[in-house]
Amino acid sequence: MGEVVEMHAAAEPAARRAVHRVTLSNPPANVLSVAAIDGLLEVLDAAKNDPDCRVVVLAAAGNVFSLGADYEEAGRRRADEDGGEAFFEASERLLAGLAQAIVRHPKPVIAEVAGAASGAGCQLVAACDLAIAAETATFRVPDVNLGLPGAGPMVALSRGLGRKHAMEMLLTGETIDARTAREFGLVNRVVPPEYLTTVVDKYASSIAAKPAEAIRLAKEAFHAQAEMGLAAAYDYAAALSAESMKSEEAREGIRAALSRRGSREAGE
Repeated sequence: MGEVVEMHAAAEPAARRAVHRVTLSNPPANVLSVAAIDGLLEVLDAAKNDPDCRVVVLAAAGNVFSLGADYEEAGRRRADEDGGEAFFEASERLLAGLAQAIVRHPKPVIAEVAGAASGAGCQLVAACDLAIAAETATFRVPDVNLGLPGAGPMVALSRGLGRKHAMEMLLTGETIDARTAREFGLVNRVVPPEYLTTVVDKYASSIAAKPAEAIRLAKEAFHAQAEMGLAAAYDYAAALSAESMKSEEAREGIRAALSRRGSREAGE
């Protein structure tokens, strides 16, 4: 694991022990250098293979979530024989692999955004399953101002936001505040900074307490059906629902729900 990334499981109770917090710590801007991306991939892989982990929280140290790609690192590679082209392509593919690792991860990944998320940092937020932001957080894809198309963030934004909202961010390069990010669909909740970690822990613990296989299937199926045509998606959903009904978790859950329903009806 790289020194720029840390991971630890939360403290008691059991539901919180199942929440693993991944912290990007690459001050001052928490840029996504090759070492940082490698570190994030390593800890995500460890969480994937940890049977005790139910939910991953992706956070960052300090007052900045991430200002995106490490342009200083990229600039140094312009002295390479090919002008840095091979490095540029490899680092972009590494960033794409990180975003896909989040989407394909079997556990839900929640972004905890305390400050600025820019460029590839904004891409990470968009790739996460849920995102909770402090009121002080800001979001931006400034690539167009640098003469770049914002191709990496474009993929995540176009799949998580409305088309016109995604295009607005890509074409203007302007900063949006946390409440606008919520309106755009980039984040789920906006909270006062002092309550950010508490709210994230509450969400994560609630999800961690749910039946693990149902959560895994819900995430996997959500992304799978989103890539299908309408008829194929409903066929897939019907087959998955029928198969899931046979699981012991579903049998117990339905039995408990029917029991509660019966108790309510008896009391009316």
